[in-house]
Amino acid sequence: MTIAEVAKKYDLTADTLRYYERIGLLPQVGRTPGGIRDYSESDCGWVEYIKCMRGAGVSVETLVEYVTLFRQGTDTIPQRKALLMRQREQIVAKIAELNETLARLDWKLDGYEERMLKYEEKLK
Repeated sequence: MTIAEVAKKYDLTADTLRYYERIGLLPQVGRTPGGIRDYSESDCGWVEYIKCMRGAGVSVETLVEYVTLFRQGTDTIPQRKALLMRQREQIVAKIAELNETLARLDWKLDGYEERMLKYEEKLK
């Protein structure tokens, strides 16, 4: 796949994909004989993983650390797992915080019109 096709498929910009490659987040993407990037299924799998993790709030720096460890081989499995566990804990905490916010919004929305009418009547 070309960079334009990958960008469209994953709703990213070509500049973002080039940046991810430049900082080592993506493996070196193969090239056509004409020098055009040619994303493989494996490359697309990395793009999908990165997009998912970024969407969950995982930092680029943490992802670079993970990819660096991944490239070092199986000896880094314990470090990679520990890194992923820390990220999981942060995501669980974020979900709990979002659930609290959602509950507060639900409470505020419940009967909102009636409360606002009463409030606005007092202002008249």
